[in-house]
Amino acid sequence: MDDIMQFIRQRQVLVAVIGGIVLGLLLGLAIGWGLWPVQWTNATPAQLRSDFQEAYIFLVAENYAETGNLEQARARLGVELWEEGELAETLEQVEQARDGQQALDVRRLARDLEAQAPAEEEPAEEEEPAEEEEGEEGAGGLGARLRPVTLVCGIGLLVVALIGGGLYLYTRLVEAPAGPAVTKGEQRPAPTEAGPPEEFTWQGQRPSVHLETTYTHGDEHYDPSYSIELESGEFMGECGVGISEVIGTGAPDKVTALEVWLFDKNDIRTVTHILMSKYAHNDEALHSKLSEKGEPVLVEEGKDVILETKMLRLRARIMEADYGEGDVPSNSFFETLTVELAAWVKPEAEGAEPRIPVSAPDTS
Repeated sequence: MDDIMQFIRQRQVLVAVIGGIVLGLLLGLAIGWGLWPVQWTNATPAQLRSDFQEAYIFLVAENYAETGNLEQARARLGVELWEEGELAETLEQVEQARDGQQALDVRRLARDLEAQAPAEEEPAEEEEPAEEEEGEEGAGGLGARLRPVTLVCGIGLLVVALIGGGLYLYTRLVEAPAGPAVTKGEQRPAPTEAGPPEEFTWQGQRPSVHLETTYTHGDEHYDPSYSIELESGEFMGECGVGISEVIGTGAPDKVTALEVWLFDKNDIRTVTHILMSKYAHNDEALHSKLSEKGEPVLVEEGKDVILETKMLRLRARIMEADYGEGDVPSNSFFETLTVELAAWVKPEAEGAEPRIPVSAPDTS
């Protein structure tokens, strides 16, 4: 189940599009077949099923034998709507299926229709407008028959678009990290902030900042920062972690490198180390590009990254790192990355207040 949920999170857009298409098709079928089925009206003899055609043609032939009105028979058969030679073939089949006087009536109708055909084939300029009107009438009839189908298809496509867009927005909102976006330099509460253990010291001092922060795939605004202050509240600098580089395409961004930074107000500079994925570290071009931003560091659990300025010292320990899976090379982007930050004000810093030393444990 966890693998399925991870697959869905990594391919939110694809899942939303496929889900929208499936639901749209099902809804379109329900509308087109159940709620609003297509209904045929004013079908011509050429469009009837073969058994209905035989019965209809025989009735026309029988009426023609009584009245002798060939124009009426032609109109009832819709001669212009048959494919070339199709009506003659159908009449022959009906004649073979009948016997006696019935067969003679069908044969007579076929013979008279065939005898009249050559005369109608002679071109006549006066008849062109009539032919055009018939063509327009036929096109209009076809358009009228196709209009319900076109409408149903249009509704289906609209439903697909609405459902796909709704699912995409829903997944984006559900998977979006809680809390407001934080820009660099702005304070954000730490995910976990517990007091350091007694042995967690540097040169006999406890850190001014000690906490853990976790990046999670999909948090495109991940950029926490924390103030480093003296006990008196005097601001000394800041430290933090942020997104440095992404790879691939599509949302959410696939982060292949993060940066740990330390700002010292008295040093007027920011020291930066780049935490690289295995892929970024081994890719020569990407490694070179990231090295311009700061000192490159391969992410390995338990590794300590030390940043120092004139008055501050920061230790970033990589606690946990998990890679994501997708349509990019393996070990190329982080699913989660947890970093423990500990920052100290150096005791020799000018104007720094003395820190409370931590007594060594009594071993006697």
